[in-house]
Amino acid sequence: MGSLLFSTIEVTRQAFYRSSLSYAIVNLKPIVPGHVLVVPVRPVARLSELMVQTELSSLMHSVQRVGKIVERAYGADGLTVACQDGKAAGQSVPHVHFHLLPRRFTGDRFQNDNDAVYPTLELAESSLSSDLHTRERQQQQHIPLRVDDDAARLPRTMEEMEKEAGWLRGFFEADNS
Repeated sequence: MGSLLFSTIEVTRQAFYRSSLSYAIVNLKPIVPGHVLVVPVRPVARLSELMVQTELSSLMHSVQRVGKIVERAYGADGLTVACQDGKAAGQSVPHVHFHLLPRRFTGDRFQNDNDAVYPTLELAESSLSSDLHTRERQQQQHIPLRVDDDAARLPRTMEEMEKEAGWLRGFFEADNS
C-alpha cells in the first residue's frame, strides 16, 4: 500500500490499521494512553464532503473496529469518541478525523470530571497541525525534539509512535487469524 497523508503530513509509519478508505494512527501527543486518530484516506476538511455510502460508512466502521481493539488493548471500560468538524468546532488540521480515547472507571485522568476531556481535547487539537509540521521538519533535518510547554503531554519520538503502532497492529493481525 502507498503512503498515507494526514492533510499534507506523511503518517504511514504511525499507522496501525488500514482499510481501503480509512486508516488509524497513533497520536503524537496523546491526552491519555491509547489516544489514536481514525482518518479517511481522501483528505477532506469536513464530514459533509465524504461520500456517504462509501467513505463515511468505511470511516464509521473503522472507528468501531479500531475502538474495540484500542479498548481491549488498553484495558479500558469505554471510549470517548470525538470529531471536531470545521475550524469553528476547533479542528486545526483540515482533514476529517476522529479522536478515540480509551477511558476507565478508575485510574482515568478524567474520572472525577468526565467532561474535562473536551476542553483538553480542544486545546490539544489547536496545536496539532503545528506539532505535526514541526515533527516532520525535525525528522528531515535530524533536529532533536524540542518539548513544548505542556509538560503533561510531551511530543513522542517517531520510534515511540512506531513501537505503539506495531503493538496495536498485532491485535488486528490476531483478530484476522
